[in-house]
Amino acid sequence: MNAPLTVLHVETGRHLYGGALQVAYLLRGLQAAGLRNLLVCPPGSAIATAAREAGVTVLETAMAGDADVGFVFRLRRILRRERPDIVHLHSRRGADLWGGIAARLAGIPVILTRRVDNPEPRWWVGLKYGLYDRVLSISEGIRQVLIAEGLAPSRVSCVHSAVDTERYRPGCADAVNFRRALGLRDDGPVLGVVAQLIARKGHRYLLQALPGILAVQPQTQVVFLGQGPLEAELRAEVEQLGLGDTVHFAGFRDDLEQLLPCLDVLVHPAEMEGLGVSLLQAAACGVPIVAFPAGGIPEIVCEGETGYLPALGDVSALQQRIIELLQDPQRARSLGQQGRALVERAFSIDAMVQGNLAVYRQLLFQRPA
Repeated sequence: MNAPLTVLHVETGRHLYGGALQVAYLLRGLQAAGLRNLLVCPPGSAIATAAREAGVTVLETAMAGDADVGFVFRLRRILRRERPDIVHLHSRRGADLWGGIAARLAGIPVILTRRVDNPEPRWWVGLKYGLYDRVLSISEGIRQVLIAEGLAPSRVSCVHSAVDTERYRPGCADAVNFRRALGLRDDGPVLGVVAQLIARKGHRYLLQALPGILAVQPQTQVVFLGQGPLEAELRAEVEQLGLGDTVHFAGFRDDLEQLLPCLDVLVHPAEMEGLGVSLLQAAACGVPIVAFPAGGIPEIVCEGETGYLPALGDVSALQQRIIELLQDPQRARSLGQQGRALVERAFSIDAMVQGNLAVYRQLLFQRPA
């Protein structure tokens, strides 16, 4: 009997959201498909617990970011001992570069998943991405960025991120507790932004649009779900604009599946975005989305079908599209229903797992023995 395909995964994220959550989905799916999976991750990380529950062998290893050259040698020792068929790198923060070097030194095929659309210099793309046999992008938008920077189209494949459509479903189970939990008033529509509080997520654009929205829909409330270094600055801006009773900072929440279905509109005015897991989650919950067409966002938000895509940075258009949805709940429901259908069709966990499996098999089939 042939031994099962063995894949060693490297993930540096300590918390079970974003990229690390996608890795957890993938590990469960690959285990169910009969692969042998090993996970290298930081000690005490949440993904280690999730991986063990799925039957994955976890190899907790110190990781200290981009400056941690020693990770090359620690990972190389693991690779020599375990001899996986493929190394799959899921993170940046040093795991991409040092992990690629370690895999090359061990003579093992290596794949990198790229989750961000941040541009990189062409010389760096040529040098760094030469380490990898294949690159997986989580959106076509990221794939096109890499190709534009010089990566050969045949070496980069798009495998979309996934959302758990059983966990994230339409229907606000308890609107009263939703408002109470987030400190909201009992009436009025609610706009949500689910993103780190960092500049490129564009919270400031919604704050600029809010006075015009409130002039038409004065009971509107906004909740920022997320945390980050820009929180103090955003709070100060909210107070300066006199929006303290309208904008609420809810911090990081691990119960989004209960909160998202209760939003009237998800707003995502990001300037850069690889794909946007929060958009997938909101769409799965049947929530219409208004977002700027950055990165891979148009692959989730289809203009006039699952939401609206005002031009990047156009505050007036952002404002108008939000007002349209608040004034036409039937239209908002229709967009939300189509968003749910899109997610079920193109962003399921099974589709993501099968996409990764296909690349593994292509890589091993094409590589010389």
